[in-house]
Amino acid sequence: MGSPGQTLSQTIADGKRCQALRTEGMVPLFGAEYNPAMAWQDRIFVNPAVRSGKPCIKGTRITVYDVLEYLAGGMTEDAILNDFPDLTRDDIRAALAFAAARERRLANSVA
Repeated sequence: MGSPGQTLSQTIADGKRCQALRTEGMVPLFGAEYNPAMAWQDRIFVNPAVRSGKPCIKGTRITVYDVLEYLAGGMTEDAILNDFPDLTRDDIRAALAFAAARERRLANSVA
């Protein structure tokens, strides 16, 4: 069955929800929806005239590096969003997706 204390009908409903997500190209991950095709390109830009050409969140001067450093330092998404009201959760996820894509490119170029 599903989680402890979960009824059979809840488990079946969760299974149907997971199947629906899979058909939409999304994968359930720890109760959240994970979109493996996060379009970071819609949220990250590089402009040589802004922050010395570092990748930034569109509409802000906040760099991807800044967001990653805050997360690595232990800040929660909520804390970052409180400190930077111009950011959204999707912006934070785009920064992570950008970093993952860059890491993947670097790993593939070495191999």
